[in-house]
Amino acid sequence: MTTMAQETVRDAGPGEAVSAVRRHELAAFLRSRRERIAPERVGLPRGRRRRTPGLRREEVAQLSAVGVTWYTWLEQARDIQVSVQVLDALARALLLDPSERAHLFQLAGAVDPAPAADCPSVTPALRTLLEQIEPYPACLQNSRYDILAHNRTYGLLLCDLDAVPPEDRNCMILSYTHDEWRSSIVHLEETQRLMAARFRAMMAGHLAEPAWKTLLQRLRAESSDFRAAWDRHEVVAHRTKRKEFLNRHVGRITVDHTDLWLGPEPGPRMVTYVPADDTSRERLERLHAIARERRATSAG
Repeated sequence: MTTMAQETVRDAGPGEAVSAVRRHELAAFLRSRRERIAPERVGLPRGRRRRTPGLRREEVAQLSAVGVTWYTWLEQARDIQVSVQVLDALARALLLDPSERAHLFQLAGAVDPAPAADCPSVTPALRTLLEQIEPYPACLQNSRYDILAHNRTYGLLLCDLDAVPPEDRNCMILSYTHDEWRSSIVHLEETQRLMAARFRAMMAGHLAEPAWKTLLQRLRAESSDFRAAWDRHEVVAHRTKRKEFLNRHVGRITVDHTDLWLGPEPGPRMVTYVPADDTSRERLERLHAIARERRATSAG
């Protein structure tokens, strides 16, 4: 930090000092990311008079759809409020990778509302374990029901999950808005009510977090079934349960659902479906063979 910034921090109280440090670190981080991006990478002409390395402030503001003055204040470490929508726009404009994006939100003291496509819980060892569980379906989920990773059998269990955009790979969204996913659940209404009740119980600890509020708003806007279930104010805890699916490739499957928690509950977990009878076991083996053949064909 500059001498003036150091004096500002020294004269402030403990809480204000931490906030000031964050603002100056954020300002320095934004400058460093801006200066490393060549204009050509974002479709802008370089021009002959460019003296600034990388992008100009006004160019970042333009790409992020924010005011030039407002962005300048950010790089000057002014004490201003930054919304998660603006942070998301800045992350995209500055071509931040997942680690840099997380750092940006942390410096701003905000929670990233975007579902995590990459998650620290999804280690190479866990991905290997998902594969070893096959032919049984399994996936990794967080407490918001985002599907963070899945094996091939799970990918064809309720729909072609690989064809679903990553931002829509959420069991709540799929159970209430995706036609094929919904048609694959034999006891759909009961399943929806239980999921809404579990989601309400878990959300109690995340009421102020943008990602949770964004998901809730989307569900309420897109599904009358969800609104009806949510307005019942029912609350239940996670539990092992027998489930029935009607798979379009192999027919009806009955499985026992188990959550294997990867840390303190509630949190990331591995969801596993073990066949409840011989017929279901045979059908899961056939489904796994279909999924494996599809993956091999697409890879070739």
